[in-house]
Amino acid sequence: MDRQHIGSAQPARLRVEVRTVDAASELFTPVGELDHHTAELLRAPLDDALDAGRSRLVVDCSGLEFCDSTGLNVLLGARLRAEAAGGGVHLVAMRPPVARVFHITGAEAVFTVHETLATALPG
Repeated sequence: MDRQHIGSAQPARLRVEVRTVDAASELFTPVGELDHHTAELLRAPLDDALDAGRSRLVVDCSGLEFCDSTGLNVLLGARLRAEAAGGGVHLVAMRPPVARVFHITGAEAVFTVHETLATALPG
């Protein structure tokens, strides 16, 4: 099932598409800017997936143009919950500006990073 989470208070600078892959996996495709003002648009569906028992969270970052420390913290929080449930957060196709945030902070070392969606999805 495909779903979208879009902010309503202001013009959304982030759109998040969500697709259930299988009983344990969910695919998130954030498009736009992930920052203090938009982080909840990704946090909510990540939490929903974890609450539904999905512990393999795949985030396709190919449409993510920007990520600040708040966005990074959303992903780190999801990673902790996913790992506690026996899964993890898999990041895919990070653009250079987004990858730089993960590299500078050292966060790239705690995520599984994939070049392509095909290598990140189960099966």
